[in-house]
Order: sequence, then C-alpha cells, then structure tokens
Amino acid sequence: MIVFVCVDDRDGMMFNGRRLSQDRKLREAVLETASPGRLWMNEYSRGQFPQEASICVSRDFLSLAQEKDFCFVEDQDLSAFSERISKIILFHWNRSYPADFYFDRSLLEGRSLVYSEEFKGFSHEKITREDYV
Repeated sequence: MIVFVCVDDRDGMMFNGRRLSQDRKLREAVLETASPGRLWMNEYSRGQFPQEASICVSRDFLSLAQEKDFCFVEDQDLSAFSERISKIILFHWNRSYPADFYFDRSLLEGRSLVYSEEFKGFSHEKITREDYV
C-alpha cells in the first residue's frame, strides 16, 4: 500500500487527539495522486475531504487496503504495517507545532527518497512532499 502522512518539523502528526494542521491544496494533491486508484482513510480524516470525493472509509482501513491502494494516515501507528507499505509520501508542514503523536521515522530505514517537491499550500506558504520507496 501507499501511505500519505503529514508531519511537522519534528515528525509530529497529532496533538491532544487533533490533527496538527490541514490545507486545501494538500487535500487536492492527495486526491490527484491517488486517482484513479482507491483511497482509504478513517472517519476522522474523511471529514476534511469534499463529500463528492470517492473515498473508502473504515476504522480498519490499513488492514483492508490492498497492495496498490492509497491510505491517508493522520492518527494511526504504521509500524505494524511496515512490510505492506510500498511507498511513503510525507508532506512536511515546515513548521513546528506542539505534538504528542509522532511519525515513526524508522519506517524510512531501507527506503530511498525518489521524489521531492515544494508547493504553496492554501494556508501554508510552503509544503514539502517527499516520496520514499
């Protein structure tokens, strides 16, 4: 599976059960990258995407996702799924927020950075995308 993860400068993902940030342009990039494949996420994440977007929603989405499916991950520990992940797409907010839930950087061990780009978000001056395989 291919996972999208948003992180701050210290790899933070969540604080007090809330996402650190969100951005309209980032959501567009996620939908465009995942199209025409299947995009999975949980109900919490689904709320920030347009209703008309074709998204598979399940509490167990990481277990249900198939090899070529995409998963948008905000509040899940990915370590148990490491062997099933073929690509990690990190979106860096390029800011530091308070965080209490972090991306496990060990998931990048043995993976190579194959793509990197910066783009202007809607609420963020700069968002950096990095693809690891």
